[in-house]
Amino acid sequence: MDGVLLIDKPAGMSSHDVVDAVRRSLGGVRTGHAGTLDPFATGLLLVLVGRATKAQSKLMALPKRYETIAQLGALSSTGDIEGEITVTGRVPADPPQLPVGEIRQRPPVYSAVKIKGERAYKRARRGEQVQMPERIVSVYRFEQLWRDHPASPDQLPRAGFLIECGSGTYVRSLIADLGDGYCLQLRRSAIGPFEVADAAPPPPRRGASSSLEHEEAGDGRWREPPLIPLERALELAEQHAAGGGGQ
Repeated sequence: MDGVLLIDKPAGMSSHDVVDAVRRSLGGVRTGHAGTLDPFATGLLLVLVGRATKAQSKLMALPKRYETIAQLGALSSTGDIEGEITVTGRVPADPPQLPVGEIRQRPPVYSAVKIKGERAYKRARRGEQVQMPERIVSVYRFEQLWRDHPASPDQLPRAGFLIECGSGTYVRSLIADLGDGYCLQLRRSAIGPFEVADAAPPPPRRGASSSLEHEEAGDGRWREPPLIPLERALELAEQHAAGGGGQ
């Protein structure tokens, strides 16, 4: 069994949890993924099965599309709802100046970037001062879709954004750099040619109620996973790149 599964990751589940659920549901076959989603985020996760794990770097390089709802006028220590929130009242202009092209970005302290061989978020959770190195990332599209205007001055506005970007871009940092804001919701809607509309939910955990795609006994085994064969997945990725998708 070699191919790519399009999984719609729910909030509260880590990317590792999804990969582990797929591995168990397919009887222990080798699995991986092509791009982490934070636990609070939802949306498309490419789960790689069998020989597809060897194509991880090629699939991870595909551009990605995100939709996010941002709280403006406040900051979060993690860039999302899980951090310590500080209300500043400083709200970006409407419409804001949104950077596109190659930009310098500093990943969030609470991220999986390795600092001296250890994940940055682990150091941050121990209270260490972590200096994150800047990197060059590509932002192809950054658009404010809407912004609300609360009637009360005690309420802060929220805004929705659409972002298309290259691999390694942190949406949390893009929103925080607007000055000031953080992500309330984050959803990945596409990776290259693959759309979340075509994705399936993660396989049920052992003992959970099953669907038509799973064994009726509810033993957690996935009988007919919606697998895209490896050759077809790579063909779609190459066609997308050749067509300039995301750029």
